Amino acid sequence: GAPVNRYPFWKYLLIIVALGVGVVYSLPNLYGKEPALQISPTGGQDEPEILELKVEAALEEAEIEPQSLERRQAGIVVRLPDEETQRRARDAIGDVLGRDYVVALSLAPAAPAWLRALSAEPMFLGLDLRGGVHFLMEVDMDAALRKAAERYISDLRASMREERIHYRGIVLRSDNRVFVRLRDTADMGRARSRIQRDFPELEVEEGEDKEGNAGLLAGQGEESLKETRRFALQQNITTLRKRVNELGIAEPVVQQQGEDRIVVQLPGVQDTARAKEILGATATLEFRLVDEENSPEQAESSGRAPVGSRLYRSRDGGPILLEKDIIITGDRIIAASSGFDQVSGSPAVFITLDGKGARLMSRKTADHVGDRMGVVYIETQSWTERGEDGEETRRKEVIEEVINAAVIREQLGKRFQITGLDSPREARNLALLLRAGALAAPVQIIEERTVGPSLGQDNIDQGFRSIQIGLTLVLIFMALYYRFFGLVADLALVCNLMLIVALLSMLQATLTLPGIAGIVLTVGMAVDANVLIFERIREELRNGNSPQASIHAGYGKALSTIADANITTLIAALVLFNFGTGPIKGFAVTLSLGILTSMFTSIVVSRGVVNLWYGRRQQLRRLSI
Repeated sequence: GAPVNRYPFWKYLLIIVALGVGVVYSLPNLYGKEPALQISPTGGQDEPEILELKVEAALEEAEIEPQSLERRQAGIVVRLPDEETQRRARDAIGDVLGRDYVVALSLAPAAPAWLRALSAEPMFLGLDLRGGVHFLMEVDMDAALRKAAERYISDLRASMREERIHYRGIVLRSDNRVFVRLRDTADMGRARSRIQRDFPELEVEEGEDKEGNAGLLAGQGEESLKETRRFALQQNITTLRKRVNELGIAEPVVQQQGEDRIVVQLPGVQDTARAKEILGATATLEFRLVDEENSPEQAESSGRAPVGSRLYRSRDGGPILLEKDIIITGDRIIAASSGFDQVSGSPAVFITLDGKGARLMSRKTADHVGDRMGVVYIETQSWTERGEDGEETRRKEVIEEVINAAVIREQLGKRFQITGLDSPREARNLALLLRAGALAAPVQIIEERTVGPSLGQDNIDQGFRSIQIGLTLVLIFMALYYRFFGLVADLALVCNLMLIVALLSMLQATLTLPGIAGIVLTVGMAVDANVLIFERIREELRNGNSPQASIHAGYGKALSTIADANITTLIAALVLFNFGTGPIKGFAVTLSLGILTSMFTSIVVSRGVVNLWYGRRQQLRRLSI
């Protein structure tokens, strides 16, 4: 019999549900975003009800009428009518709440409450559309190599002890090679083979120190140095991503540029000073036992620390001796939060260690209950000095100070706290940096650009105008050339655009200028499928087939051609996404989503409409195509 052009009920239901979800999740983009304040606590503070009352009182006193106050898990969001009011409100609330809370400028979705209840939010806009700040950072590779070489010192000590080789000292030289000074040159061969066995990546040769003492020089080989540089760069990228997330910035870009540089783009950031402070900070901690046997004053006056110890300054300026062996460093910390010590009420950071860190801490503190443990705070500060000739020079200084040297009361494990910090702000920043992890090497900002949102608005307007013009021309051409079937294709195209926007919003993907280019390309490609189908239907009609049979053949036979064309483009888009950087990824994301949605709308949705219109007519004589 004649082919039946009808869909089962479940297919119509699928189309209705898909388009309904598309409408709901694309709607928030019509409302845009409005100025808001994000108020979040930094430790154990007030109950949400009390905080809300404080915020309302501060706004009332400053004669500011907010749009709304909403409680969130992270604190409170205050929506405001404009940016001027937003800044006034931040100052008023900041004065009342003080340092216990972070009051950050942000943008909140302006969609109605029922859409927000469904977690329907607008898509993010990239730096080129929304404005924000762009940093180019350079990784200090010399510091990374030095840090890597320093790690070998304690390992080599342990190795020599296990082999029962007597040595006078193990020191790091300026060329980042470690010198092992032996007591007896007869041990040279044994020491060399032990080092080569335990540390195959080190190149070992015989040498002498400045005093002419014989020993072994051990340094990383070329491959190992290359791997250390690569690791330092990747570790810094990971750490910077975590820090940006801690700052609460939506869809940042953190990516490698060259062999020692990192690009950081923060869309919509208004407080650039805070972003710079957190991104460039290199604070970390080291935990070491206090040397109780020797006098720090004597070591300071003689200018030489005893063997196995190192001289530090404490926060009050006095000298303190710590053992050279490090119990753990900051990279063993997996969680950190700021608050206040229950006993003294002073600022504190509550720390949680990973499994290996907990084992090391537990083993060491079990043997040293009653002794003191020092917490060394290490920070690298860098700045630019301008000489008399106008030449700029980058200077840096590593500040190491003991912030706390408390008696170990009991065996410490996975969780403990440290005190001795100057202020809640310092505790807050230190907790943030420890949570995000230490940078493998210091970074310095060598270029900073701020992109104004006015430029972004021009880009948005031009981008959307290009979509509108392209879409309008395609809609008119299809309606004139294919009549009723052209109108069906136009409907499928509008549905396609709506679904792309809905998916971008649901995935909270970032829309950039290249992303808009991807959408424009998709508009053209989406019509291709319908053109192939409609031309096939015309061909079947010319061959004398009935209208119903022509519709059936048109959709059935064109499917393989459409699938081939779209799958090859999708493969290209996925390759671009995997190997491309920021702008190229933005293009690849919208292109990939566009291909998937256009397959659905061009084949499933358009056929559903045609089936509804023509499918039940058995005596169909002609088609409007």
